Amino acid sequence: MAPSSDAPNDRAIITVLGSDRPGIVAAVTGALANHSINILDISQTILQGIFTMTMLVDMAACNADFTTVQNELSELSGDLGVQITLQREEVFKFMYRL
Repeated sequence: MAPSSDAPNDRAIITVLGSDRPGIVAAVTGALANHSINILDISQTILQGIFTMTMLVDMAACNADFTTVQNELSELSGDLGVQITLQREEVFKFMYRL
């Protein structure tokens, strides 16, 4: 695995929430791989048929701007029938006071 960047503006939090079905992880991680986004940490669970996944990602080597990735994940969200949120790490930390 490549070394991760410690610069907060290169890291982001992705959350996925929706009804469980095959292919969600593959689709989301595939979209990230297409943009050279590295997954630093990932957690997922299924609660009574509801799929949840949270990822910490490094966007230092990303080949697209943040808004482009956000828009593509939003489109993917509609295709998969789940909610996908991409937030910069510093915004997430501020919102949730981690």
